[in-house]
Amino acid sequence: MTATELVNAYYAAFNAGDMPGFLALLSEDVIHDVNQGERQMGKAKFAAFMDKMNRCYRERLADIVVMQNAEGSRAAAEFTVHGQYLADDEGLPAANGQTYVLLAGAFFYIHCGKIARVTSYYNLNDWVEQVA
Repeated sequence: MTATELVNAYYAAFNAGDMPGFLALLSEDVIHDVNQGERQMGKAKFAAFMDKMNRCYRERLADIVVMQNAEGSRAAAEFTVHGQYLADDEGLPAANGQTYVLLAGAFFYIHCGKIARVTSYYNLNDWVEQVA
């Protein structure tokens, strides 16, 4: 599977709510650089992060464009997040079902056919303005 195919499969599993399929695309020692947050290491921490995200947010990604380098070891994606804020997330405004639309992106490192690093970016101030 090429880097582009792998990243597209990652987002297809996300959009389908297929967390086992989503997590299966990650290496056991995956590095997750959370937008404006900490670096988390390991699939178990990534799974815990996704549990919290799925409890607090309902998101669907659209307009996904994936690019990769010639070696297939790096990829980048740009997409639009269509979401709903379902439950309070610590340090953020109160949730009451607000909807939002955000432009976002991510960078990936691919190793041995798995996603070994994910770095996500979006404009947190824009999100706060939309849900406040």
